[in-house]
Amino acid sequence: MGLCSVFLFVGCSDDKDVAEFNKPAIYWYQQIANSAARGDMDKADAYFISLKSEHIRSPLIPTALIMLAQAHMQEEEYLLANYYLDEYNKRFGGEQNIEYIDFMKLQASFLGVKDVYKDQKLVLDSIETAKSYTNRHADSAYTPFVGTILTRLYMSQYLLNENIASLYDRIGKEGAAKLYRAKNKGSVVELADITPPEQSIIGEIFD
Repeated sequence: MGLCSVFLFVGCSDDKDVAEFNKPAIYWYQQIANSAARGDMDKADAYFISLKSEHIRSPLIPTALIMLAQAHMQEEEYLLANYYLDEYNKRFGGEQNIEYIDFMKLQASFLGVKDVYKDQKLVLDSIETAKSYTNRHADSAYTPFVGTILTRLYMSQYLLNENIASLYDRIGKEGAAKLYRAKNKGSVVELADITPPEQSIIGEIFD
């Protein structure tokens, strides 16, 4: 996934990459962009380490961080995307870009849900993050997208509870089934509003 190249540049790069040093910031930036465009995120991460270590105050670093976050999201590497977004927030976050960075972090969290059975905590955390976003950035241009994300998450949560309840019904555990159906009481969505998907209700909504 490229984690080694973020934290262990020397150990994970080939000899040619290690031999490169003392290059202008624009050189490293171009290498990051070229590698990301090819989907070679290990090299893109390694080139960023060189940019940051040799040109710590370069004005290219903020753009490189966002570019790497977006590229890792494109490769469905959402943990690494969040790593770069967190790095951006630490160094360059401010009122002028907080809406966009918060939205990207929510998007990475949402798209990181691959299996609602295994990722129940991530679903719940994403719901809380989405609700927090709408409270903090009520007039944001991204609010409609956040609303869609929140609805998808609520649907996933509802279907998960209903599917577990149905399983308990089949094995004769009515008390457990009733407990899981009770979790759906007061939900902002109803079963009649949901068309169960062929695969996962969590999916791309940004086409």
